[in-house]
Amino acid sequence: MDEGRIIRVGSRKSQLALIQSNHVIGRLQRLFPGRKFELISMSTTGDVILDKALSKIGEKSLFTKELEVALEEKSVDMVVHSLKDLPTLLPPNMAIASVLERDDPRDAVVFTASCKTKKLEDLPPNSAIGTSSLRRIAQLKRKYPLFRFENIRGNLNTRFRKLDEGNMYAAIVLAKAGLERMEWHSRIDEVLEPSDCMYAVSQGALAVECRSDDQEMIEMLSTLHHTGTLLRVVAERAFLRTLEGGCTVPVAVHTVFTEGDSKCELSMDGGVFSLDGFQAITNSMQTRFTLEPVSKKMRTNGPSLFSSIVAEDVNDSALAAVETLGRQLAETLLQNGAKPILDEAKAEAEAELRKQKVERDLKRNEACEKAV
Repeated sequence: MDEGRIIRVGSRKSQLALIQSNHVIGRLQRLFPGRKFELISMSTTGDVILDKALSKIGEKSLFTKELEVALEEKSVDMVVHSLKDLPTLLPPNMAIASVLERDDPRDAVVFTASCKTKKLEDLPPNSAIGTSSLRRIAQLKRKYPLFRFENIRGNLNTRFRKLDEGNMYAAIVLAKAGLERMEWHSRIDEVLEPSDCMYAVSQGALAVECRSDDQEMIEMLSTLHHTGTLLRVVAERAFLRTLEGGCTVPVAVHTVFTEGDSKCELSMDGGVFSLDGFQAITNSMQTRFTLEPVSKKMRTNGPSLFSSIVAEDVNDSALAAVETLGRQLAETLLQNGAKPILDEAKAEAEAELRKQKVERDLKRNEACEKAV
């Protein structure tokens, strides 16, 4: 790679996204001091549409599409993502080339000032909890059926302003990792354990995406891989992909990687939940494998992808083992009754989208009539 070449790094414009992107650039700058990096930020569909829950927007790749277009057009050379925002199936010619060490993937609760000494279990019936995540709502409804769950969108700054300046929410639920990256540790009032609320697929992990034919970029980015995190998210993404889930269905996971002297183990809990929280199909599985050192892999048809991730420094047998684990766990849930729950959630989301289209058409017709 040309030492004088400027490597352009794509990022969303939010404060959190910029912190994450600058963190990745800092890591690369230390590893490759002769390289020059330029941060290029842009807005995505998910950043612009803030008056609807993510499950009701009806677009795929809400936080990634514009960035991937820039990557495809070679306006940028790599893109930094919160991995949970990336779909399990990437566009052609794209690959995840770095998965950085995962921060705490659990969810955190932030209370309004009048509730600071409380926990969720201490709040009175009909308390309003702010979250747009169907996954969080479905799981928390199981334990707190008398709470109200209200939509809240926007970046972290916006959500905190809505919590602090209004009286609409008793608490909001957010990803703990995001709060810690913003250095808002003091705002975390309660951390939800996976036994109460399993987390989203890949939550807490950062990823860097590049073009799958850019071997020089893949080799550079591979230096950021964290093996334990990589193996966990390969399994999690395979789980979600097999369920054909996304932001319109409540799907959750909990994974633990254990490295031994001769064998490693990955254990995985997964769940599918009905929107009202009353139905839950959950199960657990484990797999054991070896992590043998590998020499440079010789590829004739491009890199091998596992859950859309390329990892040249990890042996394919280990990656295949954890990917199979995620797929088999998902297939078990489907066999145990998860499919009707998923179908109902998707049907409800599609019905909401049709309703919104009718409303948009009516408004458009009314505007045309007034113009005439």
